[in-house]
Amino acid sequence: MKVGFIGLGNVGSKLANTLLKKDVDLTVLDKNKEILDQFKKSGAKISKTPKDIAKNNELIITCLPSPKISSEVIESKNGIIEGLSKGKIWLEMSTTDSSEVIRLGKIFESLECSSLDAPVSGGCHRAATGNISIFVGGNKDIFNSILPILSIMGKDIIYTGKLGSASILKVITNFLASTHLVALGEALMVAKKSNIDLDVAYKAIKSSSGNSFVHETESQVILNGSYKIDFTMDLVLKDINLFNELSKLYNIPTEISSLLIKIFNEGSLKYGKRAWSSMIVKRIEDHCNVDLRAKGYPAELIDKEIESQGIQIK
Repeated sequence: MKVGFIGLGNVGSKLANTLLKKDVDLTVLDKNKEILDQFKKSGAKISKTPKDIAKNNELIITCLPSPKISSEVIESKNGIIEGLSKGKIWLEMSTTDSSEVIRLGKIFESLECSSLDAPVSGGCHRAATGNISIFVGGNKDIFNSILPILSIMGKDIIYTGKLGSASILKVITNFLASTHLVALGEALMVAKKSNIDLDVAYKAIKSSSGNSFVHETESQVILNGSYKIDFTMDLVLKDINLFNELSKLYNIPTEISSLLIKIFNEGSLKYGKRAWSSMIVKRIEDHCNVDLRAKGYPAELIDKEIESQGIQIK
């Protein structure tokens, strides 16, 4: 299957590179010329427009920063829609608005093409090794037809149901991750102020009922001081605002999401919207004038799990 990939950012570049390493016939497109040159040297074809990507490939993957950018890439002049022909498949791997995926999906359907939303979860370090999780919503037969491609990019492939369902689940998981991150900052500061060694605190939390994926990963780069997580404040705000909109749509009296939005807005203003999301912990560090540090923790997360062929989780 010939694959076109649009969007080579922190996540997209790693997903696309995983396909390339497995000898997938890959064409890529991004605004960043430097990264395009890197992919070209590695054997990828380079496209000039989304239209050309759609015209010359059976599967068109987008992995972009926002719903607005996705819609522009699809609907603008020389966009994906202009290059479509019957039977093409659009795979939206961005974290996006479920209602927007559904709207765009109807356009693809009217052109006798198919759409799936397939956001990833598990961190950039796992995207680099093909060990990331992928949620997929849309037609089950179309899902089955591209499962071999999905199984290259990810380890745990979860079919979530109708188009848009995967995007909702991704927003839910990112809301939870952001909640855990803020809570960890407070928890580690209480440990520090109580004169508990933060290495001991890390290990104790990891082995306890208070553990989380976020603690096992992001706490490490916080304790190192690099905060490098390849995910930024503006992306967190996009995701938790999407979650908050869903709660309002269904008249759910949420309390945490609105507080999270306030906290990350403050963090974005103070440290910059492109600051690593884990730097939200600096709010409490700065307030207390205390750094949360421990020796022996990495500056960057590396996935040490053995790379394996992805499978569908049922």
